Amino acid sequence: MSQPIHRRDFIKLAAFSLAGLAFRPFGGLNQDFSTGNIARVAIYSVSVYSQPDDKSQIVCQRYRDELVNIYYEVISDKGPGYNPLWFRVWRGYIHSAHMQIVGYRLNQPVTSLPQDGRLLAQVTVPYTQAYTHSLPNDWTPVYRLYYESQHWIVDLISGPDGSPWYLLKDELLGVKYAVDASHLRVVTAGEITPISPDVPPDKKRIEVSIPLQTLVAYEYDQPIFKTKVSTGMPSLDKTAFAIPTDTPTGTFHIQSKMPSKHMGDGNLTADLNAYELPGVPWVSFFEPKSGVAFHGTYWHDNFGMTMSHGCVNMRTNEARWIYRWSTPAATVDDWEKRGYGTLVKVI
Repeated sequence: MSQPIHRRDFIKLAAFSLAGLAFRPFGGLNQDFSTGNIARVAIYSVSVYSQPDDKSQIVCQRYRDELVNIYYEVISDKGPGYNPLWFRVWRGYIHSAHMQIVGYRLNQPVTSLPQDGRLLAQVTVPYTQAYTHSLPNDWTPVYRLYYESQHWIVDLISGPDGSPWYLLKDELLGVKYAVDASHLRVVTAGEITPISPDVPPDKKRIEVSIPLQTLVAYEYDQPIFKTKVSTGMPSLDKTAFAIPTDTPTGTFHIQSKMPSKHMGDGNLTADLNAYELPGVPWVSFFEPKSGVAFHGTYWHDNFGMTMSHGCVNMRTNEARWIYRWSTPAATVDDWEKRGYGTLVKVI
């Protein structure tokens, strides 16, 4: 069981939490990436090519969670057509599809929780290591929590390095695990104030085109927002017991919103290759049978191609826009908001 600390002691710890600009060992990194353009390798490995062309010579490999300095971006005439963006890096070029642009910001830890006992927070470093904690010296690694993922703070504790840590509650498993408090920032109410609240709900709709891999939001039949998305990969197994990965077509309504959702198989594990996505941000469910939703995506940047297990993957800031603009309207305190909301058409 985690050891709580008194508020005055937490304040003392917080005063020292931002000293220096390096990750502490329990944070998972030990380099200063506070400046420049940085990307994280988001899959097992990516190739560095001699030219921005996947038919050019492969120079070397970079592996999951390595951080790569981006010198500049290149729109390659060699494609691929759906996403011709490449990054110039040391020794060559990496295609952007499986790279996550990240930042590095340390935060002043909060010293108390609100009356309802929880705060929504977002990871602001490339990744931070989470640990379960049952005994004073028993810190067992579980998930890595990635940049822009979101989590619920439910307690303030002293970490294994003596600094302030947060205890987070996993909404899927109900378990709690701890992370360095300076690696998360609290999400404010102003960040999710409703967009176009004066427009009647029945005058808003969202259309998703699977052939075009686009999403368009309409007000009064006028498009006001358009972006590329990644819908579900076509199901290869068509047997009755197979779990479909296609995004279902048809007419739906947003019915549930969650600012933080653990997606995946639901295992508590430290295996980086496991299908576990804790803290998926800005989730707007519109198909209740299989749990299909719009949501932010921190594990790829390959929008314009089918990539998901059925959901509509979006850039995190764009998923937040949908979350704010659509109904039912949610607040920063809502663990989940339900209601018969914005019309969604998937074609």
